[in-house]
Amino acid sequence: MGDLCPSVGVVRFMCLSQSVSFTAGAFLVVGGGFALTKAWQINKRYLPVALMPLFAGLQQFMEGGVWWGVNTGDPGTTLWGAMGFIFFTWFMWPFWIPVASYVLEPSGSSRKPWMLAMSVAGLAFGLALYVPHLLNPDWVEVSVNRDSLAYEGTMILDYLMPRELTYVIYLFLIIAPPAISTYLHMRWFALTIVAVVVVDILFLRYAYISFFCLLAGLGTLHLIYIIMRNKCARECPMLFA
Repeated sequence: MGDLCPSVGVVRFMCLSQSVSFTAGAFLVVGGGFALTKAWQINKRYLPVALMPLFAGLQQFMEGGVWWGVNTGDPGTTLWGAMGFIFFTWFMWPFWIPVASYVLEPSGSSRKPWMLAMSVAGLAFGLALYVPHLLNPDWVEVSVNRDSLAYEGTMILDYLMPRELTYVIYLFLIIAPPAISTYLHMRWFALTIVAVVVVDILFLRYAYISFFCLLAGLGTLHLIYIIMRNKCARECPMLFA
């Protein structure tokens, strides 16, 4: 299927495979493990943030399972991997990113109630997106487009609103919490997600969910840097004490 891959250099590099997914997964899991160890040592309020690279790595392992099923013609493995992949995509991220931002935010911050509200909204939103797929696995559709995995299918919210609005709500829930953080480097992380979205929309729409999760997963390396350098304490030691 190599001839299906575009000739543009950067897009060719981004064409995915089972080995790319497993390699990215291992890289992120190891990095997340280091971040968790460091977070435990310096300040446990970092822990939810430190879990994000680990989750991103597990998500890539799930996508590796999807590739395994596709390459071997095993629909059961494909479905199992896809359900694990979209668990993180649709449920975990719109819930966990607001939670992690809330826990990290200083006590007494006027931004915490907003983050808490977005955490509750993210939980409800994520459940609405994911649970129907557990009940209706035939809604999960996986195809190979230009040597990359494309995840399509029905969403329960399609019956209530245009799919584009679902995506807007989703992006708001994963970008807004770090964007309003007290900490400068968390706000920079929000810009990292924005950059991923822009690249995904402009160049990678043919398999946008798969590419978004890979690039956003690699974007969590920014969080490892924040924790390893204890950036939040450096920015505002009084609030982070």
